[in-house]
Amino acid sequence: MPSGPSAIRDIQPFDLGAIGADLAFARSLPDLRRALDAGGPSAAAVVQAPPGTGKTTLLPPLLANLAGGAGRIVVTQPRRVAARAAARRLAGLDAGPLGGRVGYTVRGERRAGPETLVEFVTPGILLRRLLADPGLTGVAGVVLDEVHERGLETDLLVGMLAEVRQLRGDLQVVAMSATVEAARFAALLGDPDGGLPAPVVDSPSVLHALEVRWHPAPAPRLDDRGVTRAFLDHVAATAADAQEQALRTDPSSDALVFLPGAREVAHVAAGLRHRLAAAVDVLELHGQAGAAEQDRAVSGRLPGGKPRIIVSTDLAESSLTVPGVRLVIDSGLAREPRRDAARGMAGLVTVSCARASAEQRAGRAARQGPGTVVHCYSQQAFGAAPAHAIPEIRVADLAGAALTLACWGSPGGQGLALPDAPPRQAMDDAMEVLRELGAVTQDGHATATGRVLAEIPADPRLARALLDGAAEVGAQAAAEVVAALAGDQRAPDADLPRLLGRLRTEAGPAQRRWQEETRRLEGLVRRYGRTPAGHTGHALGEAPGTVVALAYPDRVARLVPGDGPARYLLSSGTRAGLPAGSSLGGHEWLAVAEVSRAEGRDAAGTGAVIRSAAPLTAAQAESAAGHLLGEAVEAEFRQGRVTARKVRRLGAIVLAETPVRPTPEAGRAAVSAALRRDGLALLDWSTAARDLRGRLALLHRELGGPWPDVSDGALLQRLDEWLGPELQALAEGAAVARIDLAGPLRNLLPWPEAARFDELAPEWLGVPSGSRIRVAYPVPGEETTRPVVAVKLQECFGLAESPRLAGGRVPVLFHLLSPARRPLAVTDDLTSFWSGPYAQVRAEMRGRYPRHPWPEDPWAAPATARTNRRN
Repeated sequence: MPSGPSAIRDIQPFDLGAIGADLAFARSLPDLRRALDAGGPSAAAVVQAPPGTGKTTLLPPLLANLAGGAGRIVVTQPRRVAARAAARRLAGLDAGPLGGRVGYTVRGERRAGPETLVEFVTPGILLRRLLADPGLTGVAGVVLDEVHERGLETDLLVGMLAEVRQLRGDLQVVAMSATVEAARFAALLGDPDGGLPAPVVDSPSVLHALEVRWHPAPAPRLDDRGVTRAFLDHVAATAADAQEQALRTDPSSDALVFLPGAREVAHVAAGLRHRLAAAVDVLELHGQAGAAEQDRAVSGRLPGGKPRIIVSTDLAESSLTVPGVRLVIDSGLAREPRRDAARGMAGLVTVSCARASAEQRAGRAARQGPGTVVHCYSQQAFGAAPAHAIPEIRVADLAGAALTLACWGSPGGQGLALPDAPPRQAMDDAMEVLRELGAVTQDGHATATGRVLAEIPADPRLARALLDGAAEVGAQAAAEVVAALAGDQRAPDADLPRLLGRLRTEAGPAQRRWQEETRRLEGLVRRYGRTPAGHTGHALGEAPGTVVALAYPDRVARLVPGDGPARYLLSSGTRAGLPAGSSLGGHEWLAVAEVSRAEGRDAAGTGAVIRSAAPLTAAQAESAAGHLLGEAVEAEFRQGRVTARKVRRLGAIVLAETPVRPTPEAGRAAVSAALRRDGLALLDWSTAARDLRGRLALLHRELGGPWPDVSDGALLQRLDEWLGPELQALAEGAAVARIDLAGPLRNLLPWPEAARFDELAPEWLGVPSGSRIRVAYPVPGEETTRPVVAVKLQECFGLAESPRLAGGRVPVLFHLLSPARRPLAVTDDLTSFWSGPYAQVRAEMRGRYPRHPWPEDPWAAPATARTNRRN
């Protein structure tokens, strides 16, 4: 790792007065200096300052002056364009060449040397330096900018640098935040011995007057396919009208339009060029743009230049001041990472941006003078948005972070003071991925392979596929595929080979960046010697599928037969559809690089859509995902019988199956699994078994132990105990209708208490007519809990009280029936019934059933089941 000067030497200090002229943060420099002096050589501080105050410009040279040549100051910026722009601005203010006293290092590009005192880097660069040199040799101080954005890599740096400070007594660490989360980071970076938080230094805001307008679109912003075309056209029209209006009063005014992604930026930029013709210079700013295009967008307007509209993703949200901007047009949308653990998917989704982000975007218009922001959505939508963006560590795939932590010696983040602990399930899943890659041991520590993978700036799965794929298809072909997957380009209609074809043939910034990344990855392959000697074939047709399958064996997918849109089953068990009209739809096998949650026609009714994939052969699929191959006899309990088949699978994908006779063990396991999955309703409950279960349930509820719990959950827990022989019979092929459950349930009766079972919960109940009526007991899970006797009203004449069961605790509920056995009354208080409601029942019924007795005095009349004539 190239490091800064490691020995104290005489340097010309930065002229903070000249650099800080007209910057609000200059007024906070004395407070910051005192805070750092109070902390001694290993001081830490948190700077809370709004965007545009100049903290990124002034703080690093201050630390360099305090270091006095003892080491370099490394400043992290979340985005490459911001790192380059900040370095260029400070070098210009210092009147020195870029790469001299001030420089930068981003992925694939470096402008720094031995004389560099302040170096701007992206968080990933500093993470890899820390893993290579945990002591940060030659570094006197680290500045973490934009910590409030809660990027995953910056969060990791906070925890790791807190540990480095305990090892190094001379390292200064400053975190810079634009929001009110400063106290959180002050606690994390505080004195490790005394437990005191790091001091917080505030800076005054320089925001000028800001006019806020709301111009919501008549059409929805989002549908099931993403940002709607109608909304993008609305943003373009709004921006064009607002810029024309602004230029009438201030010809020097530039505009900044915020959109969620590169596709949306391109659409709106094209619309603006069409509307404004040559009157305005329309520039695009996003991750796919080349470095020169990005730098041009964030630089000021040239003297005599045309007014500008910069159409940007959130690259311009907080860490950059774009000179000349007086107008902001905000879509109110952002692209954020999300992880779907159930389907094994992770990726970016378009959501309403947080209110804090919207305020930061609006503030861009008033950094250098009075400005205007136009929100292309309603105030209600703004109020419904979350206050802050969700920290990336909570929602992102954690495989890369888990590998960094394992190499650092903190598996799963154990013992590391992070702003937020990683979600346990997400971290467990990430560690399992790393174990499958051979990157960590069973206890979570990095292996030699893991340390190699950590040096490759790509997801660990892609890094492993790069090294292993080179042996299959050659170093260049493997590097080309990984460079395309690790970049920002989206495969057209999910067709990864088509994207690679474009990158090979169509000149432009995207191609140049891809070529540079390919060469760098090739160099890493050769460094680690994974390409066999004499291997020259690139296997261009096979390379994409092979490399993707090696990276994501759980996403090897096979076409699901059927009419309609192409649907695929991934080896992980997820079903996904291709975008409508994709040229990949005719292939039986695909290696899927990206899949995300979606609805609508692209998802083909599966709830997930394939965003990037390459064709694959069955042989390639089995080779790449060989560890998922398996053959087993699978038994299933369905429609009351056990069946079995011998199945060869690739994960969830069935390759072949043959009907076989189930083994008793497999059959028993199938029955048990089906019952635990679908419940006891799969069994055939006879009336006797159902009533017996209801009687036991009543006594357990009213008397407790030793009367057994016969709820579904309890019986399923004791399945082998009470139903063992019957399970075996089912496993050997017996039909469920032949299994009588009354006998097994009787085995649960406790002794000697069972001798009183019929007394406490009788199966039959005598009534005054002499009849014996079956008592209906509810089984667990039914709404009612009362035992019921359904009997003709005439059979109960003279019965004053309802019999009570369970030792007198529960009165029987009588359903008194008409001669046609239709319900007339429901009661457990017969005395009140005979004395009151009976008279009305008699008046209504005696004309309808004249052959049956309806005496005026039910107390004196003999109870009977017969008609008047038979009586």
